[in-house]
Amino acid sequence: MNLLTIPLRCARRKWPRFVLLTLVFALGATSMVALWHVSRVVGDSLERKLTAFGANILVAPKAETLAVSYGGVSLGNLLYEVRHLDEAATVAAIRSIALSANVAAVAPKLVGAATVGSEQVPVVGVRFDQEQTIKKYWRIKGLFPTRENEVVLGSTLAARLGLDFGSSFRLGGEEASVAGVLAPTGGDDDTVILADLGLAQRLFRLPGKVNFVEVSALCSGCPIEDIVAQIGGKLPGLEVKALRSVVEGRMASVHFVQHLTLAVALVILVSACAVVGFSMLSAVNERKAEIGLLRSLGYSRAGVFAIFCCEALLLGAAAGAIGALAGWGVGREVVLLLDAAGEVLPAFSLPEALAVSLGMALVAALAAAYPAAKAARIDPSAALVSL
Repeated sequence: MNLLTIPLRCARRKWPRFVLLTLVFALGATSMVALWHVSRVVGDSLERKLTAFGANILVAPKAETLAVSYGGVSLGNLLYEVRHLDEAATVAAIRSIALSANVAAVAPKLVGAATVGSEQVPVVGVRFDQEQTIKKYWRIKGLFPTRENEVVLGSTLAARLGLDFGSSFRLGGEEASVAGVLAPTGGDDDTVILADLGLAQRLFRLPGKVNFVEVSALCSGCPIEDIVAQIGGKLPGLEVKALRSVVEGRMASVHFVQHLTLAVALVILVSACAVVGFSMLSAVNERKAEIGLLRSLGYSRAGVFAIFCCEALLLGAAAGAIGALAGWGVGREVVLLLDAAGEVLPAFSLPEALAVSLGMALVAALAAAYPAAKAARIDPSAALVSL
C-alpha cells in the first residue's frame, strides 16, 4: 500500500459516499463553468448592444486656438488653421490596427452649412451604413438614403423648413430629396440635415475630406487605452481620445453582469467546499481505528495527512472533469434560451477543461485540509483501543 493505492481502495470500498460527494462537487463545478460561459457571452453581447448608443473614441485634427481679449474683456478663443482629415487614409489606418477586431464601426463626418431657400442650415455628411451601426436608436419616418442626393432631416429642422418624407428641395447648388425624417432624439441630430458624405464633400468643395471620425470600439476584451494608443500610433499628429463617460458607463454595465455571476459562482463553490469538508471530517471520525493502525505500521503524521488530501484531490479532479463538460453544455443551453449569443456560442476547450479539473482538485484538497490535519493528530494508541 502507498499514498496512491490507499485513497483508491478507500474510494472503491466507500463508493456510494465517494460518488455522492463527487456529484455534489461536480454540481458546483458545473454551475461555475456554466456561469462563466454565460457571463462571457452575455457580457460581449451586452457591450455590442451598447455600441448602438454612440461612439466612444474620437479622432480629429489637433485644434489651434488663440485666446482673444481687448480692453481687459475676454472675447473667447479664436479657432484658426482649420485642418481636415483624408477620409480614405484615416479609415484605412484605423481598420489596420492590431485590435481591429474590437472596432465595431468607423464613422467619418464632414460638418458645414448650406442654404435651403433663404436659410442657412447645418449639414452633416455621413456614411449611413456606419452611422446606423453606432446609432441604432434612430427611428425614421420613411427610409434611409439609398442614393447620393437623398438626405435625412432632423425632426426640428424638418418642421421649421416645412419639409417631409418625399419632399424635394435645393440644398446649396444641388437637388436633394428627403428620404426620411428622424424621430426626435433630444440631441443635435434633431436640428441638422444628414447627407451622404459624397454629397457633403461636393457641397463644401472638399473632395475626400472630413472634419473628424467617430469610432465605436468594443473594450471588454482589452483596455480602451490600448485601442486609443494603437490608433494614435497609426495616425501621428492627430488627436485621438476616448470619451470617458461613455466608456465608463458602458463598461460598468458589462462588469456588473460579470461580477454578479462571479459572486453567485463563489457562493456555490463555498457551499460545495463546505459539503466536502464536513464529509471528510465525518470520514476521519469513522476511520480512527484505521488511522491508528496506519500510524502503528510506521506512517508519519505527514503521510496520514497526505492520504486524506489525495482522496480529496481524486474527488476534485473527477468532479472538475464532469463539471467542465456539463458546464459547457448547460452554458450553451442557457445562452440559447436567453437568445443572447447571436452567432457566437460558448466553445468547448480541452485546455480549459483540464484547468477546471486541476483547479477543482486543488480546491477540494484545500477544503479537506482541516479534516486531514485532524486525522494526522490522532494518537495511535488511543485509536487502537477501539479495535
